[in-house]
Amino acid sequence: MHDPTVPAPNPDCTVAVHFFAPPADLEGCLTSIYRLDLAVARPDVVTDWLQPEWANLRVFSGARPWARVGDGGIVDDARFTVTGPSSRGTRFELGTTRMWGIGLLPLGWARLVGRPAAAYANMLADAERHPDFARFAGLPAVFGDTPDDEAELERIVAILRRASRPLADEERIVAVHRAMVELGLAKVADFADRAGMSVRALERVCRRHFGFPPKLLLRRQRFVRSIAAWMLGGMGKWTAAIDELYTDQAHFNHEFHEFMGMAPSEYAALPHPILSAFMERRATLWGSPAQTLDRPRG
Repeated sequence: MHDPTVPAPNPDCTVAVHFFAPPADLEGCLTSIYRLDLAVARPDVVTDWLQPEWANLRVFSGARPWARVGDGGIVDDARFTVTGPSSRGTRFELGTTRMWGIGLLPLGWARLVGRPAAAYANMLADAERHPDFARFAGLPAVFGDTPDDEAELERIVAILRRASRPLADEERIVAVHRAMVELGLAKVADFADRAGMSVRALERVCRRHFGFPPKLLLRRQRFVRSIAAWMLGGMGKWTAAIDELYTDQAHFNHEFHEFMGMAPSEYAALPHPILSAFMERRATLWGSPAQTLDRPRG
């Protein structure tokens, strides 16, 4: 029985994370391909909270997650999960397992999934039960009898290549994405100017390919910049981590509640064994601690 309002104490665990660069033909589509090896004392699980992020495909060999985006539906015991682009935190519980994940940038969602992203915003689903993700049905079978990063990665890339489709809107998606990640961007009108299109056109592109209206995307950017700075800065006081676009601490606290469903102090009191390992490793190897802060390539 899981009560998402009650934090579970985390047991000792060992977290090993590695990030793999996408091949050149998929580079603009993926944040990265990543592998997690998690060892937890049986029969325990670790609990953690993901910040808002882009869409992800994840497959598990071993323990399967219990997960929930915001106050949405629960997915439990699925070996292949899919999340749409999110503006809410995701609570998950996970035991000893090996996991592969694929982060889909907006261009990747458009080319590999090919459906309006807004319809999948804050969605979490068992991908094997969702017909819209049938083209990725081979992902749970990428695991061999023994762990082998190179062989498993090769199988994943082959599946992604088969799913990829030509896209007419590619330049507009990249232009919007490139403008969105610029620091200091707070107004939708400025966002549209930097993307080289009207506000109305920006609204259409953002909802279809990014999952949310432009204003929410800008708010999400400053929030993720803040939470990433806090985690990489030693997880002490929030003051030094709050993005300059927030008017004051109360403004940040309000948005923290909206995005994560709790106060910053509540979040800080919780253990983050997996997310902190991911962010630290990602920042070291990738130069960016979080998916939503990645700059578009290509």
